[in-house]
Amino acid sequence: MQLFVPGRLCLFGEHSDWAAAYRPLNPAIAKGCTLIASTNQGIYAEVKPHPTHLILRAALNDGTKIEAALPMEKNRLLAEAQTGTFFSYAAGVAAQFLTYYRVGGVEIDNYLTDLPIQKGLSSSAAICVLVARAFNRLYDLKMNVRAEMEMAYLGETATPSRCGRMDQGCAYGNRPIMMIFDGSQMDVVELKVTKDLFFVLVDLGASKNTQEILASLNLAYPFAANEVAANVQQYLGAISSRITQDAAAALQEGDAVKLGELMKLAQREFDKHLIPACPGQLTASVLHELLNYAPIQPYILGGKGVGSQGDGTAQFIVKDAESQQEVMEIIARDFPQMNCVKLKIS
Repeated sequence: MQLFVPGRLCLFGEHSDWAAAYRPLNPAIAKGCTLIASTNQGIYAEVKPHPTHLILRAALNDGTKIEAALPMEKNRLLAEAQTGTFFSYAAGVAAQFLTYYRVGGVEIDNYLTDLPIQKGLSSSAAICVLVARAFNRLYDLKMNVRAEMEMAYLGETATPSRCGRMDQGCAYGNRPIMMIFDGSQMDVVELKVTKDLFFVLVDLGASKNTQEILASLNLAYPFAANEVAANVQQYLGAISSRITQDAAAALQEGDAVKLGELMKLAQREFDKHLIPACPGQLTASVLHELLNYAPIQPYILGGKGVGSQGDGTAQFIVKDAESQQEVMEIIARDFPQMNCVKLKIS
């Protein structure tokens, strides 16, 4: 069986999923809201059942090849999940299926990955969804997409990763969705797009520490001890939610100009409220240099950081396919360390 799972681009609402998970402890925290779309890149695999083992052969986008195998024994799988390696994500998901279903193993040949790893595009969530989908379809478990997402989420949280529930939205494939978070509850609203929208995603060729960002921002929860923490809660709650819902409306109307304005607004508010909480990572000089780079301004409508932000990945919404190509050529010429990929939401 052939499977493909794309990456996930958080257009708006980064961090609001895990922030809203604190609502049971502090109801004053606002609900979270994110707007996500799938990337054109992802993880390709051929899968088949295996009687006794979880086997994964993976080819990563940087040329790295990984091969690992473990018996389908829950304790062994959970121990592997805690190692935090690439294989740990698959092991964490497999352990969940052993907990809830009568299944054997799976053999996964991930023969192609064109999704950038550790760049805010949910590469880890994509492999978790891929493994969940493989178990579901190979053993005819009749799970819907939401159930696959839940198993992928449980599997990833069995690893050292501290992802939120947004990441597994890549399970919805090429449909843009808005996700609303309230404690452990999640609602998904599928969106329809009336016009093609063109984006450029840029791997900044720099580095960021997602764990440091998450650890710093989590210090603001569940109760704000100072002004910095209060500002974090304010942005990740009411401010981000309002911007994201406006963006969902603009997306459905095909209003690229409005989306660009909202991206600029989201970045300004993010910087104002969140940089003081983690200046070492969120000051992000490389990201901001590119967002403000004069030669690309005639072709872009707006831009912002991606994922946990920091110097990982930038996103731009552009006027049309021609502008998309111009932006990519300028960045390739002037920033050779960066890599661009196209995204079109149709």
